Order: sequence, then structure tokens, then C-alpha cells
Amino acid sequence: MTYQTVAAFTHSFSLLLFFVLFIGVVVYALWPGNKKVFERASRMPLDGDEHDPDTQQHTGGRT
Repeated sequence: MTYQTVAAFTHSFSLLLFFVLFIGVVVYALWPGNKKVFERASRMPLDGDEHDPDTQQHTGGRT
């Protein structure tokens, strides 16, 4: 095997691998069963803080 043969095989294989990975991620993101999980995750920044606001959190010595 020459370097060109190995390089061509590696380029083709990695292109195929990343294409399959991309399709897998898109299918996972659009799968109907994941809708509730993604909706809950999208609301997380808007939910109230679960910690007591009167309680100070440890800031590593900073105030």
C-alpha cells in the first residue's frame, strides 16, 4: 500500500463516518419521542431558581 492509497481510503472512510454521524444526530433531534425532553430543556433557563435567594452560595472567598 502506498501513501496515496491509504490517504484516499482514509478520506473516503472519514467522510462516510461523519455523514452517518450527522444523519444520526439529525434523526435523534427530530425523533418524536424526544420532543418532551427538548421542550423541558428549552424552558430550563426560564424556570425560577430552586435555591433560597436568602442563602448565600459559596463564592470561593469572593464577595
